[in-house]
Amino acid sequence: MTWNKQTTIALFGTGLMGAPLTERLLDAGYKVVVWNRSPEKLEPLVAKGALAAETPGQAVRSAEVLVTWLADQRAIQEVLFPAERASLLAGKTILQMATIGPSHSRGLEDAAIAHGAQYLEAPVLGSIPEAKKGSLLLMVGATVAQFERFQLLLSVFGKNPVHVGPVGQAAAMKLAFNQLIAGLTASFSLSLGLIQKEGVRVELFMDMLRDSALYAPTFDKKLLRMLERDYENPNFPTRHLLKDTDLFLDAADEHGLTAACLQGVRDTVAIALAKGLADTDYSAINEVIHPPIKNQQQGTYPKTD
Repeated sequence: MTWNKQTTIALFGTGLMGAPLTERLLDAGYKVVVWNRSPEKLEPLVAKGALAAETPGQAVRSAEVLVTWLADQRAIQEVLFPAERASLLAGKTILQMATIGPSHSRGLEDAAIAHGAQYLEAPVLGSIPEAKKGSLLLMVGATVAQFERFQLLLSVFGKNPVHVGPVGQAAAMKLAFNQLIAGLTASFSLSLGLIQKEGVRVELFMDMLRDSALYAPTFDKKLLRMLERDYENPNFPTRHLLKDTDLFLDAADEHGLTAACLQGVRDTVAIALAKGLADTDYSAINEVIHPPIKNQQQGTYPKTD
């Protein structure tokens, strides 16, 4: 297949990230076919020029490149690899962009090759704002030839895609980053809780933290959410954090890594889901780590631009 912008792309999964990625492709001049389990989510994309597929098979037939932004490895297998679609994948290229485990990604590559298709992975670091702007950080697991061939497409989502290595290594890097998200958020919530309980001025704590080697920008991004206990309109919901934490724990166990500290964070995230916080911003684990006292007035913190 000769690669160009006339090549049709099918995107599977138009949720929080799939929808803005579809818009990026349309704005870049690509022909895009979309499929989603909930068809009503396709309407805004169709209004912008995408073509809606009624079934996964129809989407596979219509495109040369199949971009998956589905929930997990099982969903990808169910959508792309049922027996009745085995012959449809021959000659296609699967670009897997969601967060899955390294062994899962290598298994999908094996399945793709068995079906006569190519496979590469490109998980991302960033969320909805970065997806809309095309400034995601892309980690690519592929051969050198695949990376070079698809760099034009990948650059629609992020300006400088990074070739990490073969399939599985980019998936591992993504899990490594998301493990930091879980650990840093839990640690910051715990420290902030002690500061508040002891009556230390939050702004003093933050000023000193920002000047130290301990600071991470995510602390400021989540500070007001935690102080105001406002976790609505998430870019990354708590349920996804639990999924990714479980994936990291599986990978750690496979490699003999001791992850007891992360297991504690995982249990905290699971409690947040049990409290009904699955679809809120992942900083809602603050409600478990530093639960509010009934009838206690929350302190305020000056907002910054």
